Parts: sequence; structure tokens; C-alpha cells
Amino acid sequence: MSPRRSDPRARTALVDIAARLLAAEGPQALSTRRIAADAGSSTMAVYTHFGGMSGLVREMVHEGFARLQRYLTAVRETSDPVADMALLGRAYRINALENSHLYGVMFGGASLAGFSLTEEDRQYGRYTLSNVVACAARCVGAGRFGTADPELVAHQMWIATHGLVTLELGGYLTTTHDGPSLFESQLVALMVGVGDTPAAATRSVRSSKRRIAKELGGLAEAGAPGAPAETGSGAAEGTTASRARGVTAPAGLPGTPP
Repeated sequence: MSPRRSDPRARTALVDIAARLLAAEGPQALSTRRIAADAGSSTMAVYTHFGGMSGLVREMVHEGFARLQRYLTAVRETSDPVADMALLGRAYRINALENSHLYGVMFGGASLAGFSLTEEDRQYGRYTLSNVVACAARCVGAGRFGTADPELVAHQMWIATHGLVTLELGGYLTTTHDGPSLFESQLVALMVGVGDTPAAATRSVRSSKRRIAKELGGLAEAGAPGAPAETGSGAAEGTTASRARGVTAPAGLPGTPP
């Protein structure tokens, strides 16, 4: 008799359930009994798929970065690399808002009680930064970012966008200065800060916004977990969660898993 194969759909469902419990109720909700009950399965499912709770927590990190990767790699390479960079940022922010239950675990923002992330876990998602580095190199090559170091630029984009998204998810922003409006101005400022002109940066950022539905909305058609559920004008704002926050999106990361 051949060994029983793990159902990837059940595996993803368990990850989502555990991450949502963690986000809503804190680490005390992370028990095999509670997760299994919410999933309608036995407690053995956690051990079958992940080897235990530590493996499940680690898989939350891996799944979170896999979803981020799907958003980032959906951004096409065009003749305007600065617009591409802005769209990578938008993809980052949309993914964070759509998968907020995973985002805190990915970057250590969620309390995990007795379950801790290793140094390897914390560095796992760094592969997602590679497309941003490549895009920054194209911006330099096009004369838009001066002689900036592409890797440094990619880290600056990541740090700035992560900071805004973290404040937005935490509810620290106001209606006067909300996520969408701050993000638009942040994108322009980031591009200017690494060498672009205000006029050119503004044009590219506006151009990137018009591409959201076509390039990121297609994720829903592909059935990617956490992808925008609509295309057209709705997708330009992300799906349910992101539209509720007025999403237009962040300044990014990408590559292929290690």
C-alpha cells in the first residue's frame, strides 16, 4: 500500500485557520484541538501535515511569503522601470492587506507564545527581494536612479513600505492621513529620493496605478490564495479587506524560493 499523500488544500486551510486564530485571539488560541475543531478535522491533521505546532507556525511564514511572491511576480517588466518599481510596491501592500493574518507572523509582529522563529525562518522570505533588486538595477540603467546601489534601493523600498503597512494594519493612521493617500505620496518620494525627478516619478507612479487591475487582478482568476477577488475597478483597490481600507497598494520585493 502506498503512503497517504498530504492534501495541499487541507494544508493551506489549516495554515489560514491557525493564522486567523492567532491574529484574532492571540497565541493562547494556537492549540491542535482548537485548530482541528475549526477545520473540522482530527488533531492528527496538524501532525500529518506539519509534524506539530512548531512546523505549523513555520509554514505560516512560508505560506505568507509564497503569497507575496505570487503578487510580486505578477508585475510585468515594461519600458518604464520606475512604474514597475511602483507597481511592485503596490503589490506588496495589497498582499499585506489581503493576508494580514499572515503578515504579522512573516515579520515577527505576532506573539507566538512558546513557538519561536529561528534565524533561518526570519531570513526565509528574503528571496522575495530579488525582483526589486533587479528592477532597481533597470532603473539605474535607464538613468532614472542615478548611480544608486540596486540592493540598497531595494532595502529602502522594503523598509519604507513595511513601515507604512504596519502602521496601517495596526490602525494607527487617521482619516486625514490614511493609507492610500500616504502611500501615493510615499511612492513618489521614494523614487525621487533615489535619484528620479519629481515630474518623472509622478508620471510613473500614476502609470503604475492604472496597471493594478490588469496585472494584479489576474491573481484571482488563477485562484491564488489571498488574491484580489475582482478585476476591473474593484481590483484596482484590492478585494474585500483592501477595498474597505481604500487600498491602492506598497513599494516592494520578489525572486524564486530558495
